Amino acid sequence: MSTAPRPGESGGHGVPGSHIPPQRAAVEDGAGWAATPLVRSHPLLKSLLGAWALAACSPEETAAVEAHLTDCAPCADEAVRLRDAVALLHPEDSLDIDPGLRGRVLAGALSRRPARIPVPEWAAPYEAEASRLDALLRDIGEAEWRAPVRLEWFDGRSAAAREVTVADVIGHLTAVDTIVAGALGMADPLRGASPEERTEALWAADAADRTPASVRAAWRDQEQALIRTVSFAGGAAAELPVDYGPFALPLRDAFLDRAFECWTHAGDIAEAVDYPYAPPSPTHLNGMIDLAARLLPGAIAARRRAGLAPPARTLVAAGTPGRALHLEIEGRGGGHWYIALDSPGATGTPEGEVAHVALDGVEFCRLAAGHVPPEEAAAGSLGDAEAVRDVLYATASLSRL
Repeated sequence: MSTAPRPGESGGHGVPGSHIPPQRAAVEDGAGWAATPLVRSHPLLKSLLGAWALAACSPEETAAVEAHLTDCAPCADEAVRLRDAVALLHPEDSLDIDPGLRGRVLAGALSRRPARIPVPEWAAPYEAEASRLDALLRDIGEAEWRAPVRLEWFDGRSAAAREVTVADVIGHLTAVDTIVAGALGMADPLRGASPEERTEALWAADAADRTPASVRAAWRDQEQALIRTVSFAGGAAAELPVDYGPFALPLRDAFLDRAFECWTHAGDIAEAVDYPYAPPSPTHLNGMIDLAARLLPGAIAARRRAGLAPPARTLVAAGTPGRALHLEIEGRGGGHWYIALDSPGATGTPEGEVAHVALDGVEFCRLAAGHVPPEEAAAGSLGDAEAVRDVLYATASLSRL
């Protein structure tokens, strides 16, 4: 707050540039300047509206202005206009919820009263990402459900893309979630179909029957049913096999996979409708990166079988150390992984390191989602160039429609 002029210095006109009016005198009491009671005239209070909008008034001035606004309609209208103008001067805050907020609130609540049937820790990333996506869907309008969304993936040789609507993206998530539902004994009308076949079947359905409300409800109801089912199923459910066709995952990893895809496609939607969207919490992101790292030896072997990568340098027995690439993930969800290069069953160890790749955590996930071509990944690397190429291309090959 500006200081009032000392008596006799300003001629009663106040300090130049100050919003302190001449009606307000001040006296020096040894501890600073103490104001006498404010004269609450209409002209004085109106002159304070600009400072009030900038939150630059003293507590006494603020109280006087706000009391005046309850009785003076013209000043109240002017105050609203000034506050709106001030808001435009500040950078726009993210509309997205802090990805760790829900977890912190739940942790605080559960520390005081534990859940009778808790959600398994390995299912928490999927629950969190589904909740964040649902919040995004609540915020967008019906017209935005028809916005064009670009889905991208890597088909093993090159980048691929398809343009769909927001409703189609949510339908795709619903279709692939039914594979996990089937593994838990829930309804699966397309049992045995691949993820791609399920998606195409859903997209071929009559679009007139798929309103935004019905599409969102079908996805959200199934997601909540999955969480409830695994919460009641007990610890043994974590190892149930989930068959995706070309590959299978234990249920705990399938839930991480669903969390990853949920976040990836939420980002696709957010980009299409210009909505701010943050990455997952570091703990959940680390779990997703760990899953991708564990899948890489199998992905490298699959590319070799398809003739898309050079053959292994050596034969290594399952469970024994062999050549390895040191994958260093920096930033959110970071850590160190040693990727076995010559056999999916081999063990990657620091002693077998022949190459080193460093990537940002979110950039690695974008690569694994097929959103960054492997040759364009912002990776720092050392050592065997062929091993680096094999791992980057195998990471992109983890993606699918």
